[in-house]
Amino acid sequence: MSDVDFRDGHAESGDRDYSTEHDIGTEEAYATVEAAVEGEVEGLERAASLWGDAWIQLRRRVVFWIAVGLITLFTVMAIVPQVFVSPSPATHDPTDCRLRDDAGEFQDRLRPSREHWFGTDVQGCDYYARVIYGARVSIIIGLGVTILAGILGVLLGGISGFYGGAVDQTISRFVDILFAMPFLVIAILFLNAIATPGSRNLGHVLLVLGVFGWPTLSRIFRASVIQARGQDYVEAARALGASNGRILVRHVVPNAIAPTIVYATIAIGGVIAAEATLSFLGVGLQLPAISWGLMINTAQTRILTDPHLLFFPGVALSLTVLGFLLLGDVVRDALDPRLR
Repeated sequence: MSDVDFRDGHAESGDRDYSTEHDIGTEEAYATVEAAVEGEVEGLERAASLWGDAWIQLRRRVVFWIAVGLITLFTVMAIVPQVFVSPSPATHDPTDCRLRDDAGEFQDRLRPSREHWFGTDVQGCDYYARVIYGARVSIIIGLGVTILAGILGVLLGGISGFYGGAVDQTISRFVDILFAMPFLVIAILFLNAIATPGSRNLGHVLLVLGVFGWPTLSRIFRASVIQARGQDYVEAARALGASNGRILVRHVVPNAIAPTIVYATIAIGGVIAAEATLSFLGVGLQLPAISWGLMINTAQTRILTDPHLLFFPGVALSLTVLGFLLLGDVVRDALDPRLR
């Protein structure tokens, strides 16, 4: 029945005239619903414009394009290294290692030449090809470890921050214990525990770095969840009967994930450096794997006589780490309205 019929029916029946009272109640109800809808739309517009405004800020930054260029270069290098190396297996095959019997000829081949742009290593392998193929390990380790650590960090940090109480205390104390342990020391310990040096491979390094690399991500996401769980849209969803799991997944996580994404982007560079450090110390990947860390480890004893053995993988490693650090820095600036 419409509002007009409702009023007319009561007026014709001689009953009390509810028209004024009904109009006031209807107007108040409509005003309440309209305000709620406008607030929801405004919240959605703010959420949508956060990334839109960030993209506008990012594409105006020269540093952003430098970072994207470096990351794209090394990612393509990792996926299709054949694009960067000669198809001739005799010159640019990373496994084509010929150790010369003639000491003089071998020393000449170590240095860069027209045939071997970056020279060769101590085993006679083409160094340019090995630098190119070394990007694959770094990119896989960086992305794989960050994804694994991100999943663990978001899961445990979200549960800890949203539910609080004893759950929060238990997870937080466990995180404190992990923070108290030096990261490299515990990584070395567990790498030696799960695999012998001869059988250690990429999966072992990825697993150890990922399992012990999530505490910082967890702390950052926990703080964001604590801030988001007290917002009005969370209370509205709870009042409408939404379960805690639905509120956490549909409302809290999307609004609290931005700081974690920023840190994860920066952390990729740190993970790549950590893998190189472990390989340099002899507890990460082992030969015949191709890794910048292994190449730097091999070159350390020849830094004065053949500095190019250290220079080329060192530059590649530094540029890869720099690319992710620059990207994380500009993304942080773009997502933080206080820095605009």
